[in-house]
Amino acid sequence: MASREQLLKDVLALPVGERAEIVEALLSSLDAPDQASDELWAKEAEARLDAYERGELKAIPLAEVLAKYGEGQCAPSERN
Repeated sequence: MASREQLLKDVLALPVGERAEIVEALLSSLDAPDQASDELWAKEAEARLDAYERGELKAIPLAEVLAKYGEGQCAPSERN
């Protein structure tokens, strides 16, 4: 098996597209699902929705949040 140094050297010699594929594969391997964490977030989301439906929490329109904190503070997926 190649040493880490040799492996890195070989990968860096690849074309950009192939290196990007390797990067994506490596990052995906680090972002493995964590069932316990997913279950906790699901419970939290349900609890928040239930509290909202009971009138214990109020929603804030996105436009109001953006006006207060600025559009640059939100991730691109949170815009619109």
